[in-house]
Amino acid sequence: PDTVEAPAELSTDTNQSSTSNGSIMPAIRKKERDYEGMFEFKKEDTTTIIRHIVIDLKPKVAVTLLPGLPAYILFMCIRHTDCINDDDKVRSLLTGYLNAVKRVVKKREDFDSSVLWLSNTLRLLHNMKQYSGDKPFQIENTPRQNAQCLRNFDLSEYRVVLSNVALWIFNNIMTLLKERIQALTVPALLEHEAIAGLNSNKRGGLARSCSMGEEPESTQQKLDKLLDELSAIHKALQYHGVDPEIIGQLFKHLFYFMCASALNNLLLRNELCHWTKGMQIRYNLSHLEQWARDQSLPTAAEPLQPIIQAAQLLQARKTDDDVNSVCEMCNKLTANQIIKILNLYTPADEYETRVPVSFIKKVQAQLEERKESNEQ
Repeated sequence: PDTVEAPAELSTDTNQSSTSNGSIMPAIRKKERDYEGMFEFKKEDTTTIIRHIVIDLKPKVAVTLLPGLPAYILFMCIRHTDCINDDDKVRSLLTGYLNAVKRVVKKREDFDSSVLWLSNTLRLLHNMKQYSGDKPFQIENTPRQNAQCLRNFDLSEYRVVLSNVALWIFNNIMTLLKERIQALTVPALLEHEAIAGLNSNKRGGLARSCSMGEEPESTQQKLDKLLDELSAIHKALQYHGVDPEIIGQLFKHLFYFMCASALNNLLLRNELCHWTKGMQIRYNLSHLEQWARDQSLPTAAEPLQPIIQAAQLLQARKTDDDVNSVCEMCNKLTANQIIKILNLYTPADEYETRVPVSFIKKVQAQLEERKESNEQ
């Protein structure tokens, strides 16, 4: 049978490249690759790597990068050392990281640097758990992630060291935060008078704090300053990619500190122990609770209960019929704190009397019964 030749076709390939003399050359197309997620490096470069990703990295630069980027880079280096089964190399890398982080946190002694390395140390710890090959950490892994687990190294002892370093940085951050808010706590929670028309510094009940019903200049913005400081702290933690659970723990500790500072101060100042001030304090605390809700930190405000109950105690009726209700209301306060507040209570005006001694004795007896029943 006769054969039929197909006509030759001329086509223009847009992927072709031209040489310097104008002739057309075929383009080279690269096939898609599955990257292994490893960084190959020489052992003698370990110090340089640590210097670039830890020592020289400033927080202002870090917030412009992917959160946890140093930790991801370091783990990719760890995966390569595991692939070639070089335990000296991985030991040098992890020891270098831990020493550098501790040195940077100690030397800089600032909040942002501590947050940066808390975030990265925890990210590295999470990666080492996720890809350890241990069954409990593989539950939420994809098949590909499980296939990329470490094959030669058991780094569980290094995970313990990383966890301890993270806890040390966490405590360092708490110390820095306490210093930042210590001077703001008492003015914002105890001295700030936001309710127009109430002036607890004057005897005579409900008095105008100034001609326009506004706060005196010296008491303005105290609460706003504290809330602004808390917002700045929260934003910095988010910028550096700190886990929400860790953020919640930090603020829970911080609110506990604020509560303790305010309550201890209240127990030393009888001029703050009257019903008008109780209203002001409770109002201020409600703003702190609302701030925590707005930041999706619902449990952070739980440690405020003792100072909240102290403010409620100042506002509560104090007759013999109220003994049971007062004791039930103040379940987060110790017996000594309750009795101290009742003894410090100062009438807001001439129409109010001091707390009857009989009431204080009945409350004390009721609290002792509660203590005995709890011990049984």
